[in-house]
Amino acid sequence: MTAMQLPFADRTSAGRQLADAMRGYRGRQNLLVLALPRGGVPVAAEVARALDAPLDLMLVRKLGVPGQPELAMGAIATGGVQVLNPDIVRALGISEGTIDRVAAQEGRELDRRAHAYRGDRPPPALRDACVILIDDGLATGATMRAAVAAARAHHPATLVVAVPVASADALDLIEPTVDDLVCLAAPEPFLGVGRWYAAFPQTSDAEVRALLAEAIGRGNGDLP
Repeated sequence: MTAMQLPFADRTSAGRQLADAMRGYRGRQNLLVLALPRGGVPVAAEVARALDAPLDLMLVRKLGVPGQPELAMGAIATGGVQVLNPDIVRALGISEGTIDRVAAQEGRELDRRAHAYRGDRPPPALRDACVILIDDGLATGATMRAAVAAARAHHPATLVVAVPVASADALDLIEPTVDDLVCLAAPEPFLGVGRWYAAFPQTSDAEVRALLAEAIGRGNGDLP
């Protein structure tokens, strides 16, 4: 982990700093950068550009606690993957029916985003690739756990998670599940991902599409 001066100016600045920490991956065979949309896309775009790697998406959705949508009781990812935060589910007495209802709602949003961002373009092939999963930060780690499980199902050669900032608890959850974990800062108390960015606006669908189109325009977006 590299010592960083916080907060990051914005996601683009954080992505550039993360790219500097990942220069060793440049030139790696079958390298693929996958962003967790939406907030992870501006970060990942900078890493993909610096590593001269294809950029695509790992579609995931947080399962927010009803009435507290920012608190993750779990997450889902493409391919039917679902992970839960059992401590939160138990502590709040969340029923299986509530989980199913929220998962169905977020599943519809997952499908919408797949069509909005990718259109008819198929998902990238992950088998035997060196896959780098990137988000703008990890709080509980639920969405990244889902992303890791979804990626593992496709048998990549190497699976890496890279984020500018994360809670220590999230890092402890993710580290045993991947081949490499790159994080620039793990401040305590954590207080949420947005706390560590000077500017943290919501990333729009239009921005996601523009960054993907730019990657394809550079000629490195033709995925394996």
